This record gives sequence, structure tokens and C-alpha cells, in this order.
Amino acid sequence: MNRFVLLRLWILGWLTAVWVLLWGNVSAANVLGGIVVGLGIMILLPLPKVPVEGRIHLWSLLKLTYWFFYYAAESSVNVAWLAVRPKAPPVTGVLRCRIAIKSDLVLTLFVDAMNLVPGTMVLEIDQTRRLLYVHVLDMGSQKAVDSFYAYVRHLEKLFIAAFERDSDWKPSPLHFQEYERYHGVLGDDITPAPGTDGTFRDDKKTDDERKGEWK
Repeated sequence: MNRFVLLRLWILGWLTAVWVLLWGNVSAANVLGGIVVGLGIMILLPLPKVPVEGRIHLWSLLKLTYWFFYYAAESSVNVAWLAVRPKAPPVTGVLRCRIAIKSDLVLTLFVDAMNLVPGTMVLEIDQTRRLLYVHVLDMGSQKAVDSFYAYVRHLEKLFIAAFERDSDWKPSPLHFQEYERYHGVLGDDITPAPGTDGTFRDDKKTDDERKGEWK
């Protein structure tokens, strides 16, 4: 059995389990009904194919899981302290991050992980330039901002090590269909900045030159 068949069976099993949970008891009729409903959903409402362009490294995945729960616990404590401390509310804002993750599937997992950590919420994803706009609960100091970027970079490295190392990367033909024009120059804005002499603004270069000074 190839990967496609296994994936379809997994989806059918998951839909069947959800159907049984909705009914609240396990019975032959509910299981059979779940299979019928699941097949109907898969045939009548098929989801688009998501290319798998890397491979999973179990040890790196375990490290990613450990650090994810660590960051979630640490952020929970920090958010709780910000709520009860006898000071003014923290300064919040939106920060931009450039992400080196190439696969849309892994990028989705990365964004989900960030949203599950208290204190951060991804508001917008620029898919073509791999830019994330993240609402940060506490950015009242340069130290807090630098800490946020260090967290993002560490989490990004963990995801790449677990799912899409360069040695395993095999881009799908679908990978280049929507943003082939941007591939290799991720982070570059191809439109001239308003009020200039027509030169192009390079967001990647601008980010590099700032070197963490986000005041």
C-alpha cells in the first residue's frame, strides 16, 4: 500500500471516529454510519492535495515537542504574571518575521504552534515572501522584542530539522506554481517604494540591516 492509500484510510478512520464521538457511544451502527458519512465527505467534498516535500526525523520531532511544551508553559507563566503584576498593562504590537520554511504544510504547522503558545498570535501570512505578521503581547522593551525573535528563530530551526532538512528536500511540481516568480528572492518587494526614483525596496536587506533594533 502506498502513501496515498494509507493517507486516505487515515482520513476515513478519523472521520469515522469523529462521527462516533458525536453520537456518544460505540456501536456497529454508529461505526458503519461513520464510514458511510466519511466516504461521502471524501468523495463529494475532496480536499486539495498537500504535497509532502521532506521527511520526518523522529529524534528532531521529539526535541521539537519538548521545546514546544516548554515555550507554552513558560509563556503561560509570563502571561499570568503580566495579568496580576501591579503595573500598567504591557505594550503590545505587531512584529514582522521572515521565515525560511519552504513547505506550505510545514509553514502551516509552524503557525499553528505559534498560535498555541500564549502571548503570540499570527495575524497575517504573506505566503509568497514568507513573511509573518505576529501580534505580541509584550514588546515594551528591546529585550522583550529580542527575546521574541530568538524564540521564533529557535522554533523555526526545530521545525526545519524535524520536517524539511536540505538533504531531504524534494520540491513538488505544485511548489512553484503559485509563487515561482518569488522563489530564490523571498523577502523582496517587487514594487517600487512610493515617492522614490523607481528603485525597488528590498525588505530582506532592510531586515538584515536593522539587526534586531526594532524600536
